[in-house]
Amino acid sequence: MTPASSLGEGEHGQAVVSDSQPVGRTSLPAPPTDPAFDRYDTGLRRFGLAAAAFLAPWFIVACNTGWALAQAAGAGDQTGADALAAAAAHPALLHNVVLFGMLGALLMIPATLGAARLAGRGAAKLSFIAGTLTAAGYACYLAILLTDLTTIAMVRVGGPMADFAGVIDARQEDAAGTWVFLLFVLGNLVGTFLLGLALWRSRSIARWAAAAIMIWPPTHIVGLAAGVEWFEVAGAAVQGLGFAAVGVHLLRK
Repeated sequence: MTPASSLGEGEHGQAVVSDSQPVGRTSLPAPPTDPAFDRYDTGLRRFGLAAAAFLAPWFIVACNTGWALAQAAGAGDQTGADALAAAAAHPALLHNVVLFGMLGALLMIPATLGAARLAGRGAAKLSFIAGTLTAAGYACYLAILLTDLTTIAMVRVGGPMADFAGVIDARQEDAAGTWVFLLFVLGNLVGTFLLGLALWRSRSIARWAAAAIMIWPPTHIVGLAAGVEWFEVAGAAVQGLGFAAVGVHLLRK
């Protein structure tokens, strides 16, 4: 028996294993793969992310438009008393504002992750930071909007409005919840701008679409400084066009 053979016969015709293949070591077959399942999983994920990119920004547009209409009629939310007065004057409108905002915030999380996925092919680090920050910001925005339902309920139920206003002010001043608001601001403004920048640098979508996403933060800041919500409406609409381009490219991949 030569060393090169892996299996031979002994003196009595019994099969023996040569030194070239260690005893007890067997090769296991590769785990089976299901290409059809992989394609289904990948396609479902792409379609889900694309759908969020198409829909999410327009819920934000609807939210900002509703608040712009209420603001034009004299509504404000600087203090608890202002928020209660706005809810009393426009209960149905503000209820829809909160609802559209919550849906938009929820859908902006996968929309953001889809955009970061596209940008990751050419700007991996920046897209990871931007995607994580923006998604976290919108998660916090969802939490902030949820508390506004309590303000609307206070007006609907009725009671000592001065005490209710004090409760709202105390809630907003609670340090335990301040980080939620700060993370929302950071993710919504800085995160969104960085996400657009990552898309710009990666060239994964048209430059105009990446710039459209980057327009949202400055228009939001201008609107806050001027006290005119229509700047936010315009910026959110332009951002929606940018995310539409993201959705189209996600469907192509």
